[in-house]
Amino acid sequence: MDGSKNIRVGDFKVTDSFWGRYQSLVRDVVIPYQYEILNDNVPGVEKSHAIENFKIAAGDTEGEFYGMVFQDSDVAKWIEAAAYSLIATPDKQLEKTVDDVIDIIDRAALKDGYLNTYFTVKEPEHRWQNLQECHELYCAGHMIEAAVAYYEATGKDKLLNVMKKMSDLICDTFGEGRKRGIPGHPEIELALMRLYHLTDNEKYRDMAKYFVDERGREPNFFKEEREKRGWEHFHMNPEDREYSQNHKPVREQDKAAGHAVRAVYLYTGMADVAGSTDDKELLKVCDTLFDNIANKQMYITGGIGSTHHGEAFTVDYDLPNDTIYAETCAAIGLIFFADKMLSYIPDGKYGDVMERALYNNVLAGMELDGKRFFYVNPLEVNPGISGVLGNYRHVLPQRPGWFGCACCPPNEARLLSSLGKYVYHIKNTTVYANLFISGEAVVRELGGMKIVSETGYPVSGDVKYTFTNVPGTEITFAVRIPEFSKDNYRIEIGSGENNDFKVKIDKGYYYITGNFREKMTVTVKLDVSPKKVYANTAVRYDEGCAAITRGPLVYCIEGVDNGELIQSLRIKRNGNITEKPYDESLLNGIVVLEAEGYKMEGSSSLYSYERPRAVPCTLKAVPYYTWGNRGLSQMRVWINEE
Repeated sequence: MDGSKNIRVGDFKVTDSFWGRYQSLVRDVVIPYQYEILNDNVPGVEKSHAIENFKIAAGDTEGEFYGMVFQDSDVAKWIEAAAYSLIATPDKQLEKTVDDVIDIIDRAALKDGYLNTYFTVKEPEHRWQNLQECHELYCAGHMIEAAVAYYEATGKDKLLNVMKKMSDLICDTFGEGRKRGIPGHPEIELALMRLYHLTDNEKYRDMAKYFVDERGREPNFFKEEREKRGWEHFHMNPEDREYSQNHKPVREQDKAAGHAVRAVYLYTGMADVAGSTDDKELLKVCDTLFDNIANKQMYITGGIGSTHHGEAFTVDYDLPNDTIYAETCAAIGLIFFADKMLSYIPDGKYGDVMERALYNNVLAGMELDGKRFFYVNPLEVNPGISGVLGNYRHVLPQRPGWFGCACCPPNEARLLSSLGKYVYHIKNTTVYANLFISGEAVVRELGGMKIVSETGYPVSGDVKYTFTNVPGTEITFAVRIPEFSKDNYRIEIGSGENNDFKVKIDKGYYYITGNFREKMTVTVKLDVSPKKVYANTAVRYDEGCAAITRGPLVYCIEGVDNGELIQSLRIKRNGNITEKPYDESLLNGIVVLEAEGYKMEGSSSLYSYERPRAVPCTLKAVPYYTWGNRGLSQMRVWINEE
């Protein structure tokens, strides 16, 4: 199937004040900070020991394996983040640091190619016996991704060769006529596809396809595996087949189910396998699963996974705000899934979800200083309850510095440092503009055509594109029109004269086709004015409530701005929402919104026969991604409407 390709990370230079700050933060703070944590050099946070595990496996030091069975993946994601950072900003010292880590990894790999510090150090006799629980294929997948990224960044192939050998071992171990198997935690599927796209070696694609096709064919696979091995690691229930998306063959699945991260990693691999093998049936399944997530199981912030029991999807429209899970990794995986679908089906619905998850759930997963992180991303927090009591214990009201299970922080780093590749897709002579970020792009596929984008998004809705080094042939530029602006936008081509160009609107994209002139401009004007949003009435938690958005940003109210008991606040049904001037000194620069509302004041008794009085007040709202950066406070996204 002839799909579009992401623009290369190195072919888009971010010049955006909003995203430029984040990329600088990742480069200057997050990557060095996480390296120190991976080496256990940061006091007062959860111990990692991840790099030390590789040293022990390599025989460089003596000691015991420490951490989660998937601890290796933290190092892999850190390497991947560093690779993308090096593409954007070459740094000899960082490159040497990564090279030194790769040298250790190279020494830790066994002669047959096997690489996994847990089993090499702790249980070498048990490798490949517990695919349900022990993440060997998951860790391999993340290290494959790191190897591909580092090769693309530097041209150095040491880690790539290590992971090609590990991938060859996987191909020789599993498959038809060999050992049956599927990963308990999907990731290897999408990683093998990345290796296939780099090397054009079809055996990696075929291995990914095997893992996709094998899932669910034998629902009792993990039960039989446990009975055969006779030992457990996490004591997971092998009969909970939905948890690992093994309840039915993937082509029969029509509803997102189970562990949310595992699901979207699997769906990303499925989509790439489908597109790369022209499997229209499988791609249709992916589209159905995407629609189920986006229309029935996704939070307004782009978060997915509504329960901490299994970190999982539950049922349609079950979206609690205060016992939520919405793991940062799950939103990142949803972006991967949306991006992969967008590469094979140019439909703005994928870009809308990608943008929603990026600007809200993902950004909220990291403190503005880059040193504290959320695993769970709630839409309502009540200090003293959240993070303390029973079913609320996982919902922390403040970001910790690190986690014993630290999958999210390096995942955030690798996404933000690779952000440029999601801005444009290229297919033949068509360029798709998916995200609105200031930058300079080089489109190699069109003879090195350059596109300079200038925007103040998300503060402003205006985006100006300038084209230079244009080819002398007809091309198409397709701009995504976000759902929030579909009824109010304007496109200006050059001086506004469209006579030389054919234009059309199709599935959320505005297509401009013709012979582009040198230094020609396309200006997009989107409506980013504040809006109220209402949930489907089947979402019982949000009934009678409204949320506030501005452009792609979801807003929230915090106690620090609105006083105690923000649950007593009401937003006025037909009231005004006004924008304050952009405040660059607040939360690294935001637009504060003020909404007409009421504070409900009632009796001091626990119960009363008197209805609380509605006292007029002004509600102050800030972007959701900034919450929790000003101390302990209540927070709420959905506000009762009066």
